[in-house]
Amino acid sequence: MNQIPGIQAQFDAISNEDMEMMNRINAYSAEVLGDIDPQKTRISVQIEALRPIMQEIADEKKVPIEDIFIKYMDLASIIAAKKDAKLKEDLDAAGFSDFTKMR
Repeated sequence: MNQIPGIQAQFDAISNEDMEMMNRINAYSAEVLGDIDPQKTRISVQIEALRPIMQEIADEKKVPIEDIFIKYMDLASIIAAKKDAKLKEDLDAAGFSDFTKMR
């Protein structure tokens, strides 16, 4: 797989502690947001719904809630990019990398 320099290092840099935080927030999100359509629900509503778990984590770590929010968004971006890269790799391996050349 062709990778942008530094991207793999970012993927590998996700610590167990960071993944634990993501899992906690995502589990809480599944409980409080349930089956909402994220495309149709304002981001401010989604963020406000996550405030309690982010505040709990911030209190545990003795950091401002803003630090947890920023960390969460950064990690979510890295994880999404990792999933996209894996999908592209799987599509390439299956011969579906360039749909414009398919017949």
